[in-house]
Formats: sequence, structure tokens, C-alpha cells
Amino acid sequence: MRNAEVCAIFREMAAIMEILGEDPYRIRAYQRAVQNIENLPEDIAVIAARGELTKIPGIGKELARKIEEILATGTLQKYEELKRKVPPGLVELLQVPGIGPKTAKLLYERLGVKSLAELEQLAKEGKLKGLPGIGAKTEENIRRGIALLRSVEERRPLGLVLPLARAVVNLLREKAPVKRVDLAGSIRRFKETVGDVDILAASTRPEEVIKIFTTLPLVAEVLAQGPTKASVRTGDGLQIDLRVVPPESYGAALCYFTGSKAHNIRVRELAVKQGLKVNEYGVFRGEERIAGATEEEVYAAVGLPYIPPEIREDWGEIEAALEGRLPDLVELKDIKGDFHVHSKYSDGAATLEEIAAEARKLGLEWVAICDHSPALKVAGGLDAPTLLKKKEAIERFNAKSPDVKLLCGVEVDILLDGTLDYPNEVLAQLDVVVAAIHTGLRQSKEVQTKRLLAAAANPYVHAIAHPTGRLLGEREPYELDLEAVFTAAARTGTWLEINAYYKRLDLNDINARAAAARGVEFTIGTDAHLLEQMEFLELGVGVARRAWLTREKVINTLSYEELLARLRAKKEVLGE
Repeated sequence: MRNAEVCAIFREMAAIMEILGEDPYRIRAYQRAVQNIENLPEDIAVIAARGELTKIPGIGKELARKIEEILATGTLQKYEELKRKVPPGLVELLQVPGIGPKTAKLLYERLGVKSLAELEQLAKEGKLKGLPGIGAKTEENIRRGIALLRSVEERRPLGLVLPLARAVVNLLREKAPVKRVDLAGSIRRFKETVGDVDILAASTRPEEVIKIFTTLPLVAEVLAQGPTKASVRTGDGLQIDLRVVPPESYGAALCYFTGSKAHNIRVRELAVKQGLKVNEYGVFRGEERIAGATEEEVYAAVGLPYIPPEIREDWGEIEAALEGRLPDLVELKDIKGDFHVHSKYSDGAATLEEIAAEARKLGLEWVAICDHSPALKVAGGLDAPTLLKKKEAIERFNAKSPDVKLLCGVEVDILLDGTLDYPNEVLAQLDVVVAAIHTGLRQSKEVQTKRLLAAAANPYVHAIAHPTGRLLGEREPYELDLEAVFTAAARTGTWLEINAYYKRLDLNDINARAAAARGVEFTIGTDAHLLEQMEFLELGVGVARRAWLTREKVINTLSYEELLARLRAKKEVLGE
């Protein structure tokens, strides 16, 4: 896929234009194009060949011509012209969270910083503070931003890697002589970021499987190749490892290569106590293999029930399994709705009818349309009259729709003083109110916590969206007293969102599990701005499973009528 190539050029063009102080609307157009291209489910070159580039939201004729030029030549004349206008390496500084165009330019002009390595060294030596606008705290934030950037270079968001990994698995099922083939490793455990991709196949003809794998069209380089395993690198640098084992060892190998390492050690310890040995080839009593073809029989051989991959982290799952306390985890098939989707009324790309059609395709019963409030002007936040017009449009749609129902909602901004961006008399007329922090992200822990506590105490707020504000690899969570937020959410009956957008996944698994232990319930919302992003529901379910959540803890498992009843209940909880 050449999507990453196009995105890299557009992203750098937007950064250079920011440094040069060019038209912010043109800059935003490139940034939006990057966001939408990143989330395409297919190769942009295939879309271009069909002549359908302008069907991608945010891609007009001008950007389509630029994409075609990149696909044809590998670069863009406008891009090359822009690069000549700024010092080499200056754009690299903009990749650091917290460094904007003005700061990058200042660092270059005052200190001659031309690379990330130079910036990192100066930050370590404490030589940044003292520059206009850069104090000790800002310098520390830059150091943390560089560390965050370094971590991203090693791992990628699950949501970006998973579609490509599944495409490879499907190609092997289609083309290779395999009896079984599955993803393994951290991607199978649905960890939020992935270092490389592990694939396991069962076959009696391993060398043929390896040959087909190493010659797939997406392979840019073969790193290693043997009779039963191989490693390749894709065009955008992702490493994919394949191992081929005999069918009788497949279950044991799948357990072993899925991990985690800590989980596997605990399983092996159980085996040793019973006079058994467990490895990637099977479960053995002496020289006799007594299990190994399936994961279920591997676990059974050591006295355990099957343990879902998402909770194989040695976070108490072995003890729970031995005591018969493993949770019946929520599944994607349990999900009946998406709690957070944006429409054309604010900055979404789809109409109400298109969103409902996508929901129908995904097998959903309902969708909460939660567009932005006025404070977020860059996202086209709705004023109150427009919001109420949307409500009327949704009511007309629901009257005609026999299956999929829409809920009129809003993603209302929590202002710095904890008040909301709409008065309560407006919020009272809506089906769903999701409150969120989008501005003032660097406020103190005390201020941020008070903002969320105030929102939770509002009888018209049903859920808190992306509660910690983090963006994977781009922005750390803001400072927050999570214990206080969890306690307040449980007391007021306010749900916390697991935001399923691949860059957020917020709350994360650890925090969601901690909140659940305090009695909190959860919504899963894709925060979709494009129809394709509604498929990220699966990522949200993955977080919920890693958090040990059952279907009873997840509001999305309710039917439309059940949901309406629960939405009305919060006012009663708070005595309104």
C-alpha cells in the first residue's frame, strides 16, 4: 500500500507551511487529507486507478492531482519547492509533541538546532530554558516529548497495523498450502501498539508456505528465510515474521508465540509441578506428547480452562482460571450500537442516512450522533438552534427507519471552570450528552480533575469522552486524579468512554479495569468522522476485553429501548 508514502509527503508539507506562516486553511486541508488517507481500508493507488480519489472525504480535484503525481513519480514538485524554503532538519523538530512552528523556528535561529538529536542533547543539558517562552517546565515537556517520539519509532498503533496483518493472513489462506494460519504475538492480544507482526501457520509443506510468503507483493525486503520460518519488511518498514509448524503442534505453538512471556512462564510453572513440560511443540510427559494440536487441549493438560488471548498478561488470569473466576468477556457480536459518531452537522464526512446505512452493514441497532459544541470552532461546533434542527432531522429519520435508530447527542466541551458549552435547558432536550475536554490540556492536575468531576455531577451528562486526553505517540495524558474521577463516575452513574479511535484507545485497559473495580460502567465510541472509522468498534472491544469487562459492564450491549431507559435514569440517580 502506498498510503503511508502519500501521507508522509502531505504531513511534511503541512509542517513546512506552518513554519512559513502560510494560509491555515490550506494547511488544514493537507492535515485532514492525511487523517482520511491513513484510515482508508485499501491501497490509495487502487482507488486512483479507478478514478475515485475525489470520493475520499477532503480530497478535491487539486489534492487528487497531487496524489496522482506522487503515485507516478514518487514525489511532488510543490513538496520539493517547499523543502528548499526551510533549513534541513527543521521539520523533524515539529514531530516532537509540544513543539510548534514558532518554537522550532526559535530553536533554529537562537541555538542552531537542525536535528532531533541536537535538540535532545541540548534538552538533557538544560540549555533550552531561558529562551523566550521556554522555562524549566517547557524544557521538561520537550524531553518527555522526545522520549514519546522515540517510543513511537519502535511501535505502531494497533489500528494501523491490524488491517495489513489480516490481509497477509488472508493471502496465505488463499495462496499457500496451510491447514491453519493465525496472527500471534501482541497483535493477537490486542495490545494498543505493535512492534512487529507475528503469524503462525500449520502445514505439512512448510517450504512452499515460506516461498509464497516471501514473494507476496507487499514484501520490500526479505530479512531472513529458512525452511520453517521467515522475516520480511514491508515498504513502510513493518517487520512481519512467519513460523510454520506441523498441525499436531499448532495449538502449543500458538500459545507460545501469542504470549505474553510472563503468562507463558506461569503456565510452564504449573506444568512442572505436574511433572509435565510445555514448549512450542506441545505438552510432554517425558518423551510422550500428550497435547499440542489446539490451545484448549494445551491449557486442559495443565489443569486450566481456555484463557482468552487478550488477558494473557499475568495480571491474575492464572489464579482466576484455577479458581473458576475467569470473566465471560464482552465480544464484538454483543455490541448493538456506537456511542460516539460525528456527522456532517459538525466535522464528520457523512449524512445521517449514510451513518445509519453503515451501522446496518455492521449489524448495529443504534448510533449516537455526537457532534461538537460551539467552543470547538475548528471542528464546526453547532450552535443551539442548529443542534435542535439536527434533533428534528433525527426524529424524522427514526420515524421512517424500521431497524437502525439514531440518537441525538452532542460531544459538549467542558470549559476551564467546569461548566459546559451548552446550558442545561439545551442539554435536557437531547438523547445523549457526552462531555469532553478539548482545550486547556496543560492545566494542573487539580483543575483538570475538577473539570471532570463537575461534568460527572451534571444530571444531563451521560458519559465522559476520552477521559485522559492522550493520543498514542503524539500526546501524553493530561494530569488527572483518576481515583477521584472513577469514584465520582460510580457515584453519579456517569459512564466513562473507551474511545475506540486507533490513536486514542482512551480509557486504556489498565485504567478501565481499575474503574470497573470501583463500579463504573463504560461506553464504547468510535469517535468516527469517516464511515470507515466505525469499524474501530472492534478496537474498543479489544480494550474492554483486556480490561476484563463483561457485557454487563458495557452500555453498547443494550438494545435501543433498553438504552433509552438507561439514559433517562441518570437524573433519578442524582435526584433531579
